[in-house]
Amino acid sequence: MRNNEAAAKHHRLIYLLTVAQRRLQRWMAAQPSSEVTPAQAGLLFILGKQDGVLMGEAGAALDMRPAGISGLVDRSAAARLVERRADREDGRAFRVWLTPKGRTVLAQAKTDAAKINAALTDGFTAAEIDIVARWLTSIQDKFPRGQED
Repeated sequence: MRNNEAAAKHHRLIYLLTVAQRRLQRWMAAQPSSEVTPAQAGLLFILGKQDGVLMGEAGAALDMRPAGISGLVDRSAAARLVERRADREDGRAFRVWLTPKGRTVLAQAKTDAAKINAALTDGFTAAEIDIVARWLTSIQDKFPRGQED
């Protein structure tokens, strides 16, 4: 069951996706309980699953280029959320580790994310959310990283 081109134009998907992303990020950043930006929260989630990841691995997981992940780690380190350490086996590479403050902020970010996800899915069935998730994931396949260069 494929959408025809006319139906896809009617929904203004690019506009809706862009506005939704901006509004959600602004709303999240404005929350009083939020000590971190959405990007910093993403980094904390990655480190919560595997502390000490290589910066390049964290960047890939967040779909960021080297300069972007470097800046994010710098800002997160300045906020004492993470610590950057040279890799023991490759002196050119760096690993990122959670600090005690980062662990505390991660716990709050998990609580906040659960509330936001509940608000995002409110009024939709699990089947509808599965379709939305499948559609959003398909965007990554249709427009793979690196093709924008």
